[in-house]
Amino acid sequence: MIKIALLAAALFAPSFVFAQATPAGLWKTIDDETKADKSLVRITESGGVFTGKIEKLLDPSRQDAKCEKCSDERKDQPIAGMSIIRNVKQKEGDAAMWDGGEILDPNNGKTYKVRMKPVDSGKALEVRGYIGAPLLGRTQTWLRVE
Repeated sequence: MIKIALLAAALFAPSFVFAQATPAGLWKTIDDETKADKSLVRITESGGVFTGKIEKLLDPSRQDAKCEKCSDERKDQPIAGMSIIRNVKQKEGDAAMWDGGEILDPNNGKTYKVRMKPVDSGKALEVRGYIGAPLLGRTQTWLRVE
């Protein structure tokens, strides 16, 4: 009986690890300067395309914040509920990387190219926003909530 249980665990463990090694899920973002918890972002996948939406702002003083500096259809829209990641796909030739889309920084209203890579067995997500080449950007580490 124990052997059957161990065999079943061994068969299902790789699929669990694989499921966690994608950007899909709920992520906690951290403020670069203050190191305080900033928001919860839910990344979803549909037809191989990933999008991310701010589900909740964690700073009580910013609950009603709007994207005043945005220059597209998100201008003056509430940041909570806003789509900030668009059109990201798994990188061709690199199953551990997702890119090709864009990410919005609601603080300055600018959009950047984005590259995402799950790390630490999918417990964290390195999110790199950049202009031009990935070398010209900044990386944040988001923590998986679910």
